[in-house]
Amino acid sequence: MGKLRERLTDPARSGVYRVTRAEAVVEALQGSGHAVARIDLRQPVFEAFSRALAFPDWFGRNWDALEDCLTDLAWLEADGYVLLLEGEAASDMLVEVLRSAAQFWAAHGTPFFAVFVDPHKRLALGDLFREG
Repeated sequence: MGKLRERLTDPARSGVYRVTRAEAVVEALQGSGHAVARIDLRQPVFEAFSRALAFPDWFGRNWDALEDCLTDLAWLEADGYVLLLEGEAASDMLVEVLRSAAQFWAAHGTPFFAVFVDPHKRLALGDLFREG
């Protein structure tokens, strides 16, 4: 898990990826100081994010507000952020918002990873790491 942890703590590698199972990511980050949130995309997307990340009351439940919250996260002070997205809802708009947030945090020297749990590798995303 050393290489995976190293990758997840490198702001320059921030982005949107996929893995076949979430447990490897969770294990790699134990004791790292990173905030790890599991987001269930079988729920309505804005509610899922709001619940998992404890968004403030002012969250407007739209794409702009989601991006605003993801590029703030002041209420979740951490050394980095890893979102584990579970379910099948990987819309282009969601991926775009997550990529934008990853770029924002990388530019500020903070790791930010949005990782879709995709056991069958159906999503057109790069693998976070070589599993096996």
